[in-house]
Amino acid sequence: MDDKQSIELLIIAELDGVISEQERVRLEEWIDCSKDNADFYAKTKDLWEASLANASAIADTDKEWKRFVGRVSSRESSKSKSFALHPWIKIAAVLIIGILLGNVLTYWMTKHEEPTFVTSIAPKGSISQTILPDGSEVFLNAETEIKYTVTDQKERGVILKSGEAWFNVAKNPEKPFVVHTPYYDVRVLGTKFNVKAYNEDRSVITTLEEGKIQVVSSSRLTLKKEISLKPGDQLIYSEDKKELIIRKVDAEQYSSWRNNELVFLKMNFEQLIKLLERRYGINVEVEDPEILTYHYTGTLKNESIFEVLNIIEYTLPISYQIQNQKVIISKKEEK
Repeated sequence: MDDKQSIELLIIAELDGVISEQERVRLEEWIDCSKDNADFYAKTKDLWEASLANASAIADTDKEWKRFVGRVSSRESSKSKSFALHPWIKIAAVLIIGILLGNVLTYWMTKHEEPTFVTSIAPKGSISQTILPDGSEVFLNAETEIKYTVTDQKERGVILKSGEAWFNVAKNPEKPFVVHTPYYDVRVLGTKFNVKAYNEDRSVITTLEEGKIQVVSSSRLTLKKEISLKPGDQLIYSEDKKELIIRKVDAEQYSSWRNNELVFLKMNFEQLIKLLERRYGINVEVEDPEILTYHYTGTLKNESIFEVLNIIEYTLPISYQIQNQKVIISKKEEK
C-alpha cells in the first residue's frame, strides 16, 4: 500500500490543480484499490471545497517576495515604514489544511488496527497549528516537522523530527504524553511547554510554562536519572558540548513566536539571521564576518521584514540591500 503521507500530499496537489500526470495516475490507482480509499478521497474533497479552494495560491511565498522587492525598490528615495508585507498570509492556509486533513485522517484511519502516522509541517516563513487526536494543541514554528499517530495507542505523543513546537497538552493521568526529540524524551500528563530542536542547531531546548514535565532517556541519549522541571525552568542539551544545563527564564518569552512576536535577548547576529530566515522565508548573506559577532536586544510584533531590517539598521552599524531575492547585509560605512 502507498505511504499515507505521500498520498495526503498527492490529494492536496490534485485538489489544488498542481498535480503532474504521473502523480495523477498514481493517485487514481490508489483510489481504485479499495472503497475505503475512495471514501477518504471523497470526504477530503468535500471538506476542501467547503473550506478553501486554492490554499497554495494564498500561500505563494514567491509572490509575497516579489511584492516585498517591489516595495523596497523605492527605499532610496524614502525610508517610510508604511510598507506592509504580510509574510504570515500562509498561516490561514496551513491551519485549514492541517485541521481539514487531521479531521478526515482521524475518522478514516481509526478504522484500521495498525498504527498509522500523520506528519504535520510548518514550511519556512509560516507558523501552523495542529490539534492532535487527544485534543492537545500544538503550534509549529517555521521549518518544523512533527509526526504522530491517529490510532489508539498506550502512549500519547509526537515525534519532533526537527524544529520548534509549543504544546498545550490535554490532561489524561491514565495515558502520559511524550515528545520524542532528536536527543531526549519529554514526558508529561498535562501542561504547557516549548521545545526547540532544529537539526542544524545540534541542541534541544525545553522551556516549561505551566505544570510539570520530566526529561527522560531516549535511544540516543542516556541520562543518569530523570530530570523534573518546574514552571520557569529551561533545560538545554548541547550535542557538541555533551552537557545539560538548567536555568530559570521568563518562559513566555521563549514561546512568544506563536503570537507573531519576536523577543531578542542579547542574541548574536548569526542566531538572529537564522530566526529571520525561518520566520520570513528569506535568504540572508553577510558580507563581513565581524557582523556575526554583533548582539541585538529588542521586541518585534507583526512587523514586516522590511520594517525589521530598518529597525536593526537603525540600532546597529549595518546596512542592507536586496539582490536577486536575497538580503545582503554589510557594515555601515563610516562618514
